[in-house]
Amino acid sequence: MKTYAFCPISDRKINERVARVNAAFTVLFLIVFAYTGSFWFMAFMVIDFLLRGTSLAQYSLVGITSKQVVKLLPLEVQLINAGPKIFAARIGLMLSSIVLVATVFGLNTLALSVAGVLGLFSFMEAAFGFCVACQIYPFIYNFVYKK
Repeated sequence: MKTYAFCPISDRKINERVARVNAAFTVLFLIVFAYTGSFWFMAFMVIDFLLRGTSLAQYSLVGITSKQVVKLLPLEVQLINAGPKIFAARIGLMLSSIVLVATVFGLNTLALSVAGVLGLFSFMEAAFGFCVACQIYPFIYNFVYKK
C-alpha cells in the first residue's frame, strides 16, 4: 500500500455507495452522448458536475437520484471523506466542459476522446471504487504549491 499518496480533505462526509452510483450514472450519460452526439447531455453533465463540485451538491439531479437508488438497494452506508469526491467532481467538470465546447465547435473526435477518458475514470470509480482523481491530486498539488 502506498503511504505517500494523499487526497484533499473536507470536513464533510458522504456515502461512498452514492458516489459510486453517481459514477455509474455518468457512464450511462456518456454512453448516450457517444451514441447521439447530443449537446444537451453534456450541458446537463457540466451543470451537474458544477453542482457536485461546489457547495450546491444537494441540488444535483444525479446525486438526488443516486441517493434514491441506494435507498432501494440493500447496501449499508459507508461514510467517507467528501474531499476526494469533490475534487473528482471538479475534474469531471473540467473534462465535461471540454467535451461540451468540442461538441459545440464540431470537434467530434476530440469530444469523443475526452468523453472516453471521463467515461473510463467514472467506470473505474463505479465498478472498482478506484478514484483516479486521488492519483492525479498529488501532481496538481505539487504543480500549484511547489515552493
